[in-house]
Amino acid sequence: MRPIQQKLTIDDAAGIAIPLDTYISPFNIGFGVTISAGATVDFTVQHTFDNVQDSTVTPVWFNHPTVVNQIANANGNYAFPVTAVRLNVIDNNGTITFTVIQAGIA
Repeated sequence: MRPIQQKLTIDDAAGIAIPLDTYISPFNIGFGVTISAGATVDFTVQHTFDNVQDSTVTPVWFNHPTVVNQIANANGNYAFPVTAVRLNVIDNNGTITFTVIQAGIA
């Protein structure tokens, strides 16, 4: 998968869900969150096991185990299958960039 980037510049917003391919083996996702210079932010990376492409489903989101309520650049990974990830911005005064890469897809 080519890197997917989302830039968020608004307060109290969750980014658009990024669907992932659960059939890739091994399932490996890397992600990074960068904050623009001088910005003050509070964010959490989240994942779901629900089908985000089904409009009749309201996904249940779970916080990443370590990238929770972060206020500085952060990175992490998922070694277990999840159907989608997103960046949940609790407070933002600047620009946040969320980059996701899934191994095994060109």
